[in-house]
Amino acid sequence: MVWSLADERFQENLEAAKAYYEQHWTLCAPRSATMLDRPVGQWLSNLRRPGALEGHPEWKAALEAVDEDWNPQWPADWQRHYAALRELVADEDGQAGAVKVLPGFTVHGMDIGKWLARQRKPEMWQALTDGQRERLERLGITPLAPEPEEPVKASTAPLSAFERGVAALAQYKAREGTVKVPRGHVERLEDGTEVKLGVFLSNSKSRRAKLTADRLAVLANLGLEWAAA
Repeated sequence: MVWSLADERFQENLEAAKAYYEQHWTLCAPRSATMLDRPVGQWLSNLRRPGALEGHPEWKAALEAVDEDWNPQWPADWQRHYAALRELVADEDGQAGAVKVLPGFTVHGMDIGKWLARQRKPEMWQALTDGQRERLERLGITPLAPEPEEPVKASTAPLSAFERGVAALAQYKAREGTVKVPRGHVERLEDGTEVKLGVFLSNSKSRRAKLTADRLAVLANLGLEWAAA
């Protein structure tokens, strides 16, 4: 005797779902998937809708008995790719590190190699949920190390006469507390370069009209009032 037509239909669809799982290692089937002449993909998608299993805890338990991740907290498409990877490495003691899964390697029409490479990127790995990372780690998957930042290379270009003059003025000001420099003063920089600082300032002031706005701003910032005028 059939006690419930709904229960009967559920059991029939569940058998199709089990058959699908045996082939694909997941119940996160795409909506278009069929098995045993039943639209198992659409059926599972309907059951994943909020409230679809209210009043039927036994249905939920039956689905979880087949696949604990039949209704994951993350996208079903991600689960499909993960299941395909798990299927791929099943013969390698379940460890993806035992086999090279390179981009272009497909399972059930999915490029698992490309997908795996994307998951291992540090920024992508951080964006995954704890559950997703845990499942990847079960397969021996770890994130790639962040690429080291390129060190800032010190400029090897020689300083221009203006730059040497500015460096000398800054050094002089830091030591003497003033930018009033005697005409004959020579400032020695840390690299041993000698700069006729007094002559530099005198010449810069007399050629003020020819200096660019940027150079005038640099001199003004050091405290030369004539450069700011």
